Amino acid sequence: MEWIYKLSITSYSIHYNQNLVQGLQWNESGDFLSIGDSLGKIQIFDVNNSSEILSFRNHNDRIGSVAWKDDNIIATGSRDKQIICTDIRSRFPFQTFKGHQQEICGLKWSFDNQMLASGGNDNKLFVWSLKSHNYLYKFNQHKAAVKAIAWNPHQHGVLVSGGGTMDKSIRFWNTQIGKQVDQIETNSQVCNLVFSKNQNEFVSTHGFQDNEIIVWKYPTLQKIACLTGHSCRVLQLGLSPCSTKIVTGAGDQTLRFWDIFQEKNQVQQNFKQYQSVLDSKFDLR
Repeated sequence: MEWIYKLSITSYSIHYNQNLVQGLQWNESGDFLSIGDSLGKIQIFDVNNSSEILSFRNHNDRIGSVAWKDDNIIATGSRDKQIICTDIRSRFPFQTFKGHQQEICGLKWSFDNQMLASGGNDNKLFVWSLKSHNYLYKFNQHKAAVKAIAWNPHQHGVLVSGGGTMDKSIRFWNTQIGKQVDQIETNSQVCNLVFSKNQNEFVSTHGFQDNEIIVWKYPTLQKIACLTGHSCRVLQLGLSPCSTKIVTGAGDQTLRFWDIFQEKNQVQQNFKQYQSVLDSKFDLR
């Protein structure tokens, strides 16, 4: 699920082929929408001009995961077990990653765009670099499919992943040293993860049996809030551009909007107030 933040038109209809849509992703600027289908084809649409600008097929099976690196490079993960990186300016793939033994179900670029994390139905989590065909790290600790992946924008190299129904854990990785550094047992399937860009907090969404949305503090891993309302597992999650709101989608056929994070200026103001209190205490001593 992606939050549309630059669209100035009230509605936009894409006349798509008969193949099933498997993956949707906006590029960084919000100008292009990529669609991966059940036969391994990618189509890219310019929403400002209401036109398709690119179509290609690099995979032999469905594309379930798509991740943009800036506005020009797109990574696609497929049931053919491959991750392919394509520069839309040249329209040709320039890097292929092979390591997963089953379908890729999660992809996420680091915030500095230097590393790509991938999760698969083989319960594996990989970290890749465009500088090499080989993976940087391979993590085997999860006991179920790894769909939920998030990078911490506040601490370089911190990667978070969530496991499926047979795993139910959130794991934290330091990709600078290639080790797991922490873990949360959630007692339910972890469907999605996303960090706030304004403060060091993140959201996880869950499946059976509670179908919860949980807000956590990092690195203390304190549970800040537990949100309920969905009657089925929360399979989709999107963060607003201002990083204060999220939208969730579930099998109960509802979208729910939540106001959960502070605005950036409010975070800075709170920090200044906190800093002022510390200064006052220091002066008193």
